Amino acid sequence: MLHFPSVLTFFGLTPQYRSLVFTQIHDLVYHGGGGFLHYEVYNMPIWMRRFHIQKINEYHEKQNEELEKVKNKNQPSSNKVTGPNVTPTSNYNF
Repeated sequence: MLHFPSVLTFFGLTPQYRSLVFTQIHDLVYHGGGGFLHYEVYNMPIWMRRFHIQKINEYHEKQNEELEKVKNKNQPSSNKVTGPNVTPTSNYNF
């Protein structure tokens, strides 16, 4: 019988924490614009890794806001769908 009951019987990362760490590494390497290498991010301090992820998120949020502004500016003022500007006639030329 164990004197210190715990879930883990060894020191190491839990599967959930490992998944979080590898997700952060992937996000920085993949979305970092080529500025990070895997081994650099793997050995990076946690606070610095989180800082870079936060800055990348802020950058993408700002870009999305600017895209929405441009999209809203270019949209017509009404959403009414109109037909072609053709006057129908009862004459048919065959």
